[in-house]
Amino acid sequence: MEAIVLAGGKADDPLAQKFGVVSKTMVPHRGRPLVEHTLGALVQAGLEVILVGPPVPLKPSPKVALPDHGSLIANLEAGLQAAVGEKVLVATGDMPFLSVEAVCWVLEHAPQAGFVYTIIAKPIIEQRFPGMRRTYARVREGSFTGGNIVIINKQLFFTALPLLKRALELRKKPLALARMIGFGTLLKVLLGRADIPGLEARVSQIIGVPARALITPYAEVGVDLDKEEDLQWLG
Repeated sequence: MEAIVLAGGKADDPLAQKFGVVSKTMVPHRGRPLVEHTLGALVQAGLEVILVGPPVPLKPSPKVALPDHGSLIANLEAGLQAAVGEKVLVATGDMPFLSVEAVCWVLEHAPQAGFVYTIIAKPIIEQRFPGMRRTYARVREGSFTGGNIVIINKQLFFTALPLLKRALELRKKPLALARMIGFGTLLKVLLGRADIPGLEARVSQIIGVPARALITPYAEVGVDLDKEEDLQWLG
C-alpha cells in the first residue's frame, strides 16, 4: 500500500515562525524535522510514501515528492492522483512518536470499508503521554480523540470531494454545519449519548461509502505537535 504524508503548511504558522522553517512539519524534534519521524515509521512498515509539502531534502526520501497545493484538501487530492493503488493510508506529517509497530497494527486491523478513521481512547493517551492535552469526544463507549492516520478508498475521496469542500466552507458556520450532520446526531454527540456504530452509520450515509472507526491501542497515532504548548509539554 502507498502512504500519503500531508506535510504542507504556511511559513506564517506560529510554530514555523518560531523556528524559522517553511512549515510546522519541519520544526526540529530530537535533531530531525517532525516529518522525518513520520516518514521513518511508514517506510519501515513497508509503505511507499507520497509526500505533499515543501521541497526540502528528507531522510528517508519519499518515493514521490509533490509541492504544497495550499490546503489540506488540495494536498490530499494531489496525493491521491499520484497514488496507483485503490486504497491508501493517509497520515499527517507532525507525529514525532509514530512507530512502525503502530503503523503495522493499523494496516493489519483496518476493517474493510471505504473510509477507516483511527480513534484512541483517553486512558491510552493519558497513560502513555501524561499531561498531553488532547481534544476528546465522549460517546457511550468512552472518550476518544481522533487519530492522525486514515485509510481511504480513492474513489471515495473523489465522490465525497464536493461534500468535503462544503464542510470546510461551513466550518465557521456551526448552524449550517449542524444541518449537514443532522441535528439529532449532533445533539447525541454533545450529550455523550451517541455510539460508535450509530456514528459510523451516519457518516456512511452522508458520504455515500461505508465508513468505520478503528479503536487503536497506540497512543502515538493520536498525538501530534501543532501548537507551542505541545512543544512546551515535551520539555
